[in-house]
Amino acid sequence: MTLPSWGDYLAEMEGAREVLALLQNPDDPALSQEALRLFFLALSGGFFTAFADPDLPDFVPAVNTVLNGSMTNPDFVYSAATIDGTGTYRLSGDRGEGLFVLLDTAAGGLGVMDKLGPSCGTIDIDSLEIAPNGSFELLLSAERPAGWTGNWRALDPRARTLTLRQASYHWGEGRDGRFAIERVDRPIAPRRRTPEEVAERLTALAGYPKRYAGLWINVIKDQAAKDLWNRFEHDDWAGRGGVAGQHYYQGLFRIEPGHALLLETELPERVRYWNVQLGDMVWNTIDWMNRQSSLNGGQAEIDSDGRFRAVIALEDPGVPNWLDPGGWTEGAIMLRWTEASSGPEPSLRQVPLATLRDHLPPDTPAISAEERDRRLRTRRTGVQLRRRW
Repeated sequence: MTLPSWGDYLAEMEGAREVLALLQNPDDPALSQEALRLFFLALSGGFFTAFADPDLPDFVPAVNTVLNGSMTNPDFVYSAATIDGTGTYRLSGDRGEGLFVLLDTAAGGLGVMDKLGPSCGTIDIDSLEIAPNGSFELLLSAERPAGWTGNWRALDPRARTLTLRQASYHWGEGRDGRFAIERVDRPIAPRRRTPEEVAERLTALAGYPKRYAGLWINVIKDQAAKDLWNRFEHDDWAGRGGVAGQHYYQGLFRIEPGHALLLETELPERVRYWNVQLGDMVWNTIDWMNRQSSLNGGQAEIDSDGRFRAVIALEDPGVPNWLDPGGWTEGAIMLRWTEASSGPEPSLRQVPLATLRDHLPPDTPAISAEERDRRLRTRRTGVQLRRRW
């Protein structure tokens, strides 16, 4: 058998070129370069899973401030492990002091060697018995082992991936969680992969940019085909990287010259977590460390009438809830309600910048340039203090 050469892997990567035709405007050099950047992002992130071993699992970074594809949620720290649903796994560590920690099991995922599959269930770490110091241990298996009296949850034999989400409203505050995973129904027996196995995985990695970028560029393409400009649709991303039972509202924004977009929504009577965030036209989340491109239920300022309003504008409009699109006049927008008593649908409408204040409650505060700078510095410090990888 002749193993692939460097040229063979480059030829495999070349297949990603087909995805460029899916862009809203393939002739736009700025958009094309963003898509090419997404190809490199896919290679970088894909290497974390290309050689994953379900017998020797490890929670590795999934998405973050650098790997910001797939409309990464700025409030979550994500990590993922590859598993075999017929095995037995022990999770241990420290829950941390974040808003919540969710463990999603799925019959497939976004890993290089995975195929997308449905969610097999979500485990809320807070549903376990946790020691006063935050430590915990959890066993996952098809059946509870005889004599095991600790935390146990059934593991679906279809499961192939575990995804951890650590949520935080107040970035950088409190203790982050720490998590370890090990397979316990087999001995630890690392082995060197054969050249054929390495070649198989490198070939899959070389083809990953086409698959990964194609997923998200197609999301934009599909939303544009539905004419979701400045409006929302409801979606359920369970089994496609999302949380089961969460309300997702997603769409596309478009800002005309001299205008801003006013986002407005009611709030659920009860909601564990919510946020709104902006993305670009290849479905990367816009830089949330250095720009206020997202807001969550702890960061947002609620108006005196109990509603949430935010302004999407290219330049700072001097309001607390500015959503900065990072220079994009067109892009993606998503809002989530998690464990909510209802799922209010948000609205978007375009208003002239000159009369923006006429469309806001009269008591909306004015934010000075100095205050904005202070808030942005607090924001970027908080992002860096979290365990992103």
